[in-house]
Amino acid sequence: MRNIILLISFITFSSFAQTNTEVYLFDLKTKDDKIRLENKRNISNNEGYDNQPSFLNDTALLFSSIRKNQTDIAIFDTTRSERHWFNKTKGSEYSPTKVPEDMAVSAIRLDIDGKQRLYKYNLKSGLSKILLDSLKVGYHTWFNEYIIVSSVLEDEYMSLVVSNIKDSTNYTFQKKVGRSLHKIPNSKLISYISKENDIWEIKSLDPISGTTKKIINTITGAEDMCWLINGTILMGKGNQIFKFNPKTDTNWSIFHSFEDTELGDITRMSVNAAGSLLAIVSEVSPKHTVKKLLSAYNKRDIDAFLDHCTKDVTLYNYPNYKTSNDLSSFKKFHQDQFDKVKDLNAKVSTQIIHKNYVINLEEITFANQKYQDVKIYKIVSGKVARIIYFDKFKKADTNPVEIVQKQLDAYNSRNIDAFVATYSDDIKIYNFPDQFQYEGTERLKKGYSLFFERTPDLKCEIKNRIVIGNKVIDEESLTINSKNYKALAVYEVENGKIAKVTFIQ
Repeated sequence: MRNIILLISFITFSSFAQTNTEVYLFDLKTKDDKIRLENKRNISNNEGYDNQPSFLNDTALLFSSIRKNQTDIAIFDTTRSERHWFNKTKGSEYSPTKVPEDMAVSAIRLDIDGKQRLYKYNLKSGLSKILLDSLKVGYHTWFNEYIIVSSVLEDEYMSLVVSNIKDSTNYTFQKKVGRSLHKIPNSKLISYISKENDIWEIKSLDPISGTTKKIINTITGAEDMCWLINGTILMGKGNQIFKFNPKTDTNWSIFHSFEDTELGDITRMSVNAAGSLLAIVSEVSPKHTVKKLLSAYNKRDIDAFLDHCTKDVTLYNYPNYKTSNDLSSFKKFHQDQFDKVKDLNAKVSTQIIHKNYVINLEEITFANQKYQDVKIYKIVSGKVARIIYFDKFKKADTNPVEIVQKQLDAYNSRNIDAFVATYSDDIKIYNFPDQFQYEGTERLKKGYSLFFERTPDLKCEIKNRIVIGNKVIDEESLTINSKNYKALAVYEVENGKIAKVTFIQ
């Protein structure tokens, strides 16, 4: 059985919930007209917020990084693999960007008096001066040495503003725009994200004439992008980077999928002028978040434990039964365990990672007793937002793995009768956690008969499996019409048949 976010309301940087992010650098290599990513390295390697990379030149990268409880500008020298700081202000700096035709960097600074303004910093001395005093700039790029295009906070939205620092003029071109602003290679245009409509769009702007033109809709829910020198747009979502070239493509396609579990959700991206280096920002991976959470759990350190959770973290029993109402009850539940159970310990024996979910089979030690438990951790912005316990296990009356395997074999051979025979007559299909899809083998057979006919290369492989009671949790790798997919399904077996399937999207 198979089933084929960071939106910011930008008010000020002080109210922006800074997640634990890292900056990664890759070599861009071209072979057989295809561009590949090689030589991944974490160049920030710093606890906390590391973000907003942009290239100073072909071998040096600017980014914002946490230092002594404030955000400063870091420079990474790719030739020496060294990072250093060049400014020592009392405020926090964001979005560092090279100033054209000048040995200087512009950056947004949140001063200790609460004012948020765009500054220019001398690269040699680190001294700064205000560029735009009257605008609360969120993000910016340079069109030339005296024209700046910015996303400026006005009321509850950001507006696209073109500023001429030579004659001190500011002109607003559009309301409701995003944070991603870039010069389009080999043109006299700027790209920006329009949020005027429900479906966001990438548009071009001629800052001189004011002419705008739609390029393409964004990847749904994504707004961070960059341009390669050949005119290809890269845009990240989840653990994938998508590509689109306005000259040759009609829609988005996958540029790169990250299989390793070190990277989480991808946001900001930047490429150097030579097209040889790509910097991306990734949230700390769900795997690392859960690892840190369990380390604090095993130390019975409630403060460290809560530090890896969101402020609205909640406990559930599978699939969707809430057992804690707020942070206070969540804290009390764990504080009581930490205080009373001195041998408390959780050891991961099997782990499945699927998008922003981590599913653990854990060996639990609790008051001199040992038992197995399955938990689903939902990760949001690098923190645990929900912990779901498989609290009640139905004892299997038959071997659930044997039944699920028969179903898998029939699926791969596209044998519809053998496939349907593994399900109960009233089989119920859900999307996680409890979104009902349909029920009954008649509906199942109708849908999959046509699917089997149209997919001659159909193949499913089990990458990982957790079995607890009558439930089988499968991480699946699918090939469907020459394309690869991943799926995660929870099978519940009763009376020798699959009675319920829940797909975790």
